[in-house]
Amino acid sequence: MKEIKLSFAEENYLKAIYHLSGDDEQAVSTNAIADTLNTKAASVTDMIKKLSNKGVISYQKYRGVKVSEMGQKAALQVVRKHRLWETFLVEKLKFNWDEVHEVAEQLEHIKSPLLIKRLDEFLGYPKYDPHGDPIPDEFGEFKSKPRVALGDCIIGHEGVVVAVKDASAPFLQYVDKIGAYIGAKIKVIDKVEFDSSLEILIDNKKTVFISKEVSENIWITE
Repeated sequence: MKEIKLSFAEENYLKAIYHLSGDDEQAVSTNAIADTLNTKAASVTDMIKKLSNKGVISYQKYRGVKVSEMGQKAALQVVRKHRLWETFLVEKLKFNWDEVHEVAEQLEHIKSPLLIKRLDEFLGYPKYDPHGDPIPDEFGEFKSKPRVALGDCIIGHEGVVVAVKDASAPFLQYVDKIGAYIGAKIKVIDKVEFDSSLEILIDNKKTVFISKEVSENIWITE
């Protein structure tokens, strides 16, 4: 694959667009990009032109932005570095999982392919990061675990926590507090019709009530 030279800012934009497009690769609006990156629409428009000129995205007025095949490969390399660094920080440097995102945001822009290859080898070629997200290999290939949002589960459903959708520090701290860590066993005891909040049993010993918002950000096995 021909190497695409992207700046720190260009990589951040490309990664944001890739994540926003989702599994079905939907077109992403400039407003959604601006909201995600906490910037102005005018700045997004300027960056879209730069990324489009480099062939990593395509843009149609009123239809939004899509990541090209070349752009997807570049985005996945940034994602790979980010998730490998998060894994390294948690497993080897004993960071908590709510402390690693911002540090990994800086480390993901290191350009040395050999360093990342050695890092992957050093970690034993992990398939998932500390938040349960799949780590792409050096070719951009990855496999997600079959999963369902806890909020979509019916009463009586049992599963194991495999990932969290919200990787913000406050959310991860809350998940730690209730004990819904990656690998925890969850059973849906009840769903409140009024607000779709859930009563769940964690590891067969602790009953917790969680809001709809929380339940939508925890993924368990199907």
